[in-house]
Amino acid sequence: MTNPKPLSDRLSVTPQIDPAAMQALADAGYRAIISNRPDGEEPGQPDWATIERAARDAGMEACHIPVAPGALTDDKVAEFGDALHQLPAPIVGFCRTGMRAASLWALSNPDEQSPETLIATAAEAGYDLSALRHRLAKA
Repeated sequence: MTNPKPLSDRLSVTPQIDPAAMQALADAGYRAIISNRPDGEEPGQPDWATIERAARDAGMEACHIPVAPGALTDDKVAEFGDALHQLPAPIVGFCRTGMRAASLWALSNPDEQSPETLIATAAEAGYDLSALRHRLAKA
């Protein structure tokens, strides 16, 4: 099973989720997923329709906010922040490695934490967001 890393009480992040692991995530108590992978990003990647169906079959809500690597626009950050507030928690966010999901969480800053706290929290989960320090300071 996927091993989500917690960033907050509401959100954990992980690399790509196998649709076959969705029931195990639901059994572990997760109530929703947010996918940040565009369809077709790499060969063999499950498409959004398959992931969404697996999540719903497992009794979870599902949200797709596709973000190309390096394209963390303000609109996508706001959309991610809205999803964090609207979906039932706990939530698993994922992309190819989990980095985009962690970055979107930090940039949306749902708990209004300092850039240092956001970067340290992500580092504890295995994600280096130090390159976002300047942008996080403006958020």
